[in-house]
Amino acid sequence: MRETGTTGPVVTERLRQARAALAVGFLLQGVTFALLVTCIPEIQDRYGLTDGLLPVFLAAVPVLAGVGSITSERLVKRTSARSVLRVVQPAVCLTLGLTGFGDRLWELGLALGVFGLLIGALDASMNMLGVGLQRRYGRSIMIGFHAAFSLGAIVGAAVAALGAHDDLGLPTLFGGAAVVLIPLALLAGTRFAGRAELGDAVREAAEAAARSIPWKPLLPLCLAMAVACIADATASNYSVKYLTDGLDSPDDVAKLSYLGYMVAMLVGRTLGDRAVQHLGAVAVVRAGAALAALGFLLAALAPGPWAAIAGFTVLGFGICAIIPQVFAAGGRLFPDDSAAGVARVNLFNYVGFLVGSPLVGAIAGASSYRWALLAPTALVLVIIPLSDHFAPAPATTPAPAPATP
Repeated sequence: MRETGTTGPVVTERLRQARAALAVGFLLQGVTFALLVTCIPEIQDRYGLTDGLLPVFLAAVPVLAGVGSITSERLVKRTSARSVLRVVQPAVCLTLGLTGFGDRLWELGLALGVFGLLIGALDASMNMLGVGLQRRYGRSIMIGFHAAFSLGAIVGAAVAALGAHDDLGLPTLFGGAAVVLIPLALLAGTRFAGRAELGDAVREAAEAAARSIPWKPLLPLCLAMAVACIADATASNYSVKYLTDGLDSPDDVAKLSYLGYMVAMLVGRTLGDRAVQHLGAVAVVRAGAALAALGFLLAALAPGPWAAIAGFTVLGFGICAIIPQVFAAGGRLFPDDSAAGVARVNLFNYVGFLVGSPLVGAIAGASSYRWALLAPTALVLVIIPLSDHFAPAPATTPAPAPATP
């Protein structure tokens, strides 16, 4: 076993392995999610899903994901985040593969419903495990996990673009991905952190069922999460649609909008933990919200596909640190119930997706995708006045010793 230093937290080799395994889990989630959202036009064609029904199907996923997140919180208290994650991550990959083989709307509805339930449990358990590891490390590492998600999303979007260029069908694309992803998920699961690595974090999660935490301190963070996820849902679900339907882009070029978004996410999140350590979470979140609004505006005003891709790339730089910092701040608010705090704010991840998809879809249907992008442009600015709630709790200083006579 090795230590980080004589005065810092003890970080063993096993703890480093657990951190690397969780990063792989985030990466695999990114691949799976990117493959699904960048292939929305192909899914519509295969299943005969109209633009009018698309927001309904997209909205059902976060509703069920919220159910999955709540269920995951209860399961984690009874078992562990590691146990839940080991089961749901391979199952998510399997569900993606099965989505490529149907051709009827009810089959798509069933596949997306199962995907929603599983992705909610996956998100919650992954972030609970991440917050527990961050507490053991004693410094910011959460953004790094989300950077791994971004890297995975880049891989997924690139594979989807190649699939569109080579005219691969969804059975080949999704089925082939599942064959590769499921064994990797099972392998990563063997090294996830458990009770021995997380120590008190596991005990606190297990005991959280016996206590309740107040909602009021979490509400500003929940609002920030919802708004950030509206922005993310817009980029995930509609960036490709905007380029193909609004800017007449070829399918393979259109997928680069999400690819650029996730490349910026990866770069930003790779540097994000250091930025938080040097500048503070408040400054990073505040600057990110302003940059995200600028990215949306650039995309909405874009004269052609490549300018829109640049706008979504700027958006990625802006939004990259906000969501992981919400999770980190939620965990800090309740040190004895960090798992419960993470699970509560994670619910608003799905609120954001639930609101974002129908909102953007409805505005696009009534006018155009250009006008639809202005809604998240305005909403993301709400995060700026909320940024003070991301500050760490002030350190308590011991009272001065009484003067001796």
